[in-house]
Amino acid sequence: MDFSRRSLIKSGLGLALGSALPKLLPVPGLASDNTRDPLPVAGVTTVYRKNSHADVILGKILEGYQQYGGPGPRLRLVSLFTDQVAANDLSRDLARKHGFRLSRTIDDALTLGTDRIQVAGVLSIAEHGEYPLTDVTRQRMYPRRRFFDEIVATFKRCGQVVPVFNDKHLDYRWEDALAMVETSRAMKFPLLAGSSLPVAWRQPANELPDQCEIEEVLTIGYGGFEDYGFHALEAQQCQIERRRGGETGVAAVRTITGDAILKAEAAGTFSRELFEAAQRAKPQSLDGKAAWQPQTDSAAYLIEYRDGLKSTVVMANGLSNYFATAIKLKGQQEPVVTWFKLQEGPPFGHFAHLVNAIDDMVHQQKTPYPVERTLLTTGILDRVMQSLAGEGKRIETPELAIAYSPTAWPFANHPDSKLDLPND
Repeated sequence: MDFSRRSLIKSGLGLALGSALPKLLPVPGLASDNTRDPLPVAGVTTVYRKNSHADVILGKILEGYQQYGGPGPRLRLVSLFTDQVAANDLSRDLARKHGFRLSRTIDDALTLGTDRIQVAGVLSIAEHGEYPLTDVTRQRMYPRRRFFDEIVATFKRCGQVVPVFNDKHLDYRWEDALAMVETSRAMKFPLLAGSSLPVAWRQPANELPDQCEIEEVLTIGYGGFEDYGFHALEAQQCQIERRRGGETGVAAVRTITGDAILKAEAAGTFSRELFEAAQRAKPQSLDGKAAWQPQTDSAAYLIEYRDGLKSTVVMANGLSNYFATAIKLKGQQEPVVTWFKLQEGPPFGHFAHLVNAIDDMVHQQKTPYPVERTLLTTGILDRVMQSLAGEGKRIETPELAIAYSPTAWPFANHPDSKLDLPND
C-alpha cells in the first residue's frame, strides 16, 4: 500500500473513507469569525499531574496563560477524560475547583452524556503516563491514534465534527499518523498538531524570507531521540518550509551515533561551520566547555530532502541543553542562526503561545498552520527511530513525498504576535 498518497493529501479527499461516511457538519452557532466569547472545549489526556503537558496546556485554559488567574484564551474546559489517574493526579481537585465534568469515556467528554457534540473543540494530549515501548525501535506507545479514533467514532455517531488538536507528533507509527490526517481531510474537520517549538521565542527573532534559497541546514537538540528529537525536527521544519518552491518532502533518512558523528563531520557529510554556528546560538552556551565527544546517547539524523536540501539534526547530549538552527542561505556568507528560547520552569510560557494557536483554530474553525508539517516530521521521526534500530541503515522514504506551503502564523516574539508574555 502506498502510504504517501500525495495527491490524496493535497486534494483533501479520502476516497475509501469518504464514500462510507455520512454527511458531517460543524456544530452550528458555536464559533464564527465575529465572536471571541469563550467557547467550550473537551480535554482528552493520558495523565494530569503537575507540569505534565495536560497541566501546561489545559491549565492555561483553566487559570490563564500564567496559570495564576490572569488573562487567558477565550476557551472554557467543560469536560475531561484521563486515561490514567496517577497518585499525584491534579484533575480531581481541579474539577471541584473549576466545575468541569470528569468523564469516564471520550464519547462522554464530547457529548456530556447526550446524543450531540456539546463542545466547540477537542484537545487530545497523549504525553506522559505509563505506556510500553515498541519492541524494536523503543518508541513510547502513547495512545494518540486510539484517542483520535474514539473522537472520530463520536463524530460519526452524532453526525457532527469540531476542530481537534493533537499534542506533539501525530503517533509513533507513520501509518497511523497518515490515517489520522486522511480521516480529518475526508470528514472535513480541522486537525492541528505539533509541539510548542514552532511558536516559542526566537533569539534573534529571525524569520526566513519567503522563497529563500537554502543550501544546507543543521539543528542542534538534546534529550531523548524520540520525544525531544521531535522538538528539534519541528524547530527546523518550521523555518525551512519557507524555502523556494515550498515543501516537497523527504527522500531518505539515516541515523548515526557515537564516533560515527565526528567521522561524518570530518567527511563533509554535514557542515562543520553550521555545527559550530549552532553551538554559539545560545549565549554563554560554550563557556568553560571542552571539545564535544559524542557518546552513545548522542545521534545525528541525516535527512535528504526531495529537492536536494541537505539537513542534519544533531542530538548533542553532553554539549547542548537547547534547540538551535544554523541555515546557509545562497549568496550569504554568514549562516542564519536561531536559538529557540523556552521558559524552563512554570508556567512554561511557550505553551501559552501553543494554546493561543489552539484558541484561534477553535474560534475560526480552521488550522493556523498546516498539519502537513507535523505529518512530515512524524514520518521523519519514525524513520529516524527505524534507522537507529537498524544500526544506521539508510532508509528511502518515498512515502514522505508530502508537499505543502507554509502560513504566516507568528511565533512568540514576532511583531505580529498577539501575546506579550515574559520568557524568563
